[in-house]
Amino acid sequence: MKSDVSRRGFTFVSDMTFPFDMAILNILKLSSSPYCNHLGSAVTVMEFNKRTYKNLKELFSDLWLPIRNRNRLKEVKNKGLISPAFRERLMLAVTAVDGCRYCSYFHAKQALKSGLTPEEISQLLSGDVANCPEEEAVALIYAQHWAESDAHPDPEAVRKLQQTYGIEKTECIHLMLQMIRLGNLLGNSWDYLLYSISFGKWRG
Repeated sequence: MKSDVSRRGFTFVSDMTFPFDMAILNILKLSSSPYCNHLGSAVTVMEFNKRTYKNLKELFSDLWLPIRNRNRLKEVKNKGLISPAFRERLMLAVTAVDGCRYCSYFHAKQALKSGLTPEEISQLLSGDVANCPEEEAVALIYAQHWAESDAHPDPEAVRKLQQTYGIEKTECIHLMLQMIRLGNLLGNSWDYLLYSISFGKWRG
């Protein structure tokens, strides 16, 4: 049995809709997530205003990031410096700012697997970090600021992050933010390509 999910001109068709996937869609519909915001609404031609890669140099520099930091990424996972739930909260906080529909869906699914509730995921994708664990609040607010500043945070904000979590954990947090920014901008850049070749009818 096929199911269609339409949003701003996008139609996703799958041969079978699994209960887990429907749970993800319901979470995203409750939030202001770019993946399912205005589900079923009419196509509107508007200016594409999401952050994308500006040039190939910037793109290739970021693509090299996972390779350059592969040992550090393994260390973060093996040492448990950042828990899976904390990692997903950081990912969702940045994605809420950058508006990548692909990352919204993927990390909502990963967040559920990591133990986050549907309500918390929906709130994070709406930019609300008020109900997150108190010990993660500084990092999540920083993640939003980091994304809003296009990865050029205020030095005072960086100092506060370091004072709260220490140098090593701060470096791990920054690595997680860089990784999700890579995913967000790749997704947005792909949507911008679709938007351009469709003369503004295909919206990301």
